[in-house]
Amino acid sequence: MTCPPLLLRPAETVGDLSRTTAQWARTSTGRVTTRMRTDDTTAQFLRFVLVGAVTTVVYALLFVSLRPSGYLPAHLVATAVSTVLANELHRRLTFRADERVHWFTAQWEAGGVTVLGLLATSTALGWLDAVTGGTHPGLQIATVATVTAVIGLMRFLALRWIFRPVPA
Repeated sequence: MTCPPLLLRPAETVGDLSRTTAQWARTSTGRVTTRMRTDDTTAQFLRFVLVGAVTTVVYALLFVSLRPSGYLPAHLVATAVSTVLANELHRRLTFRADERVHWFTAQWEAGGVTVLGLLATSTALGWLDAVTGGTHPGLQIATVATVTAVIGLMRFLALRWIFRPVPA
């Protein structure tokens, strides 16, 4: 036989592929992490979306666990907790304003948007309940997430360009 057995080649190839994949994952993760740490609009928006995703999961977990008390009380509590968390994460991570803006100030300033968001999501949930009657929690969460995403996008635009601190 003039060539090595064929059974040995796949193992070598798999080993090379595993090493190549691991190296690519380390390099890609490093690039994404480095990119996310910049302060340009794209990086801020990506951090904004990441915070939104995390706090939506927190909202969903709270909503589902509190839903036996009714969808509206569950919605109010889940919204309050996830909003305070989102505001703090945006202050510290998304906009890196923890040195410039105090915790209470950030919560107070975000309160107006939160009230509008709460009214919009509560209205959407009420409408959904009236139209479908006893809606599945997954559809309720999806409705709240959709309304919140639209409001969140408007909030990002406002915080990024309208309420941006004036450079000294």
